[in-house]
Amino acid sequence: MRRKLAACLVAVCGMLAVGPARADWMQPVPPFKGNDTGGIIAYTLAAQTDARQLAVDHCASYGKVVKFLAMQRYPGGYLSFACRWVPYGSAQRPVRTLY
Repeated sequence: MRRKLAACLVAVCGMLAVGPARADWMQPVPPFKGNDTGGIIAYTLAAQTDARQLAVDHCASYGKVVKFLAMQRYPGGYLSFACRWVPYGSAQRPVRTLY
């Protein structure tokens, strides 16, 4: 019984060792991705279009305002933003745009 278990263990380990290791099994992230809390814009898209307006329109569809967080200024980097209910230091509600 022990020999059979050992043989099965060696076979499983051999199959795992021989199989290819793929780190890119997931699909790539799209150039613009977000939800009601914020999102990211690819640096290549941000360099070609008005990234500020993309983020403002995205957050406005949820009735929120945009707060830019960070930008990685190299190909493959991202511009990240958050969608907030009200701007910092403001006592008023944001202007809601209807689309």
